[in-house]
Amino acid sequence: MAIKVSSVSETYGKDVFTNKGMFCGKVEDVECDLKRFKIRSLVVKAAKESYISKMLGSKKGVIIPFPMVESIGDIILIKHISLPVSEEEGEAREPMERPEATAAV
Repeated sequence: MAIKVSSVSETYGKDVFTNKGMFCGKVEDVECDLKRFKIRSLVVKAAKESYISKMLGSKKGVIIPFPMVESIGDIILIKHISLPVSEEEGEAREPMERPEATAAV
């Protein structure tokens, strides 16, 4: 399903939430594929005390691949991101979803 945005500049500064309602931060930049005229990814600046800032620690943000974006409107909804479980912790806790976000900024 394609998400239509009339202008890339509409995405700057929008709040980003996971589909489970967790606040991540605001869109700081957009990476575009100019050959295909498509958005490749969103650069999200992690807000202090947000869900994503707790996961990233000292990192300032994360690059979200555009296929993880579910909708764009007054806010941007992305698929929920969870931390991977190490083998030692995996025995004590249930396995979580593997994050699809590619890089921390």
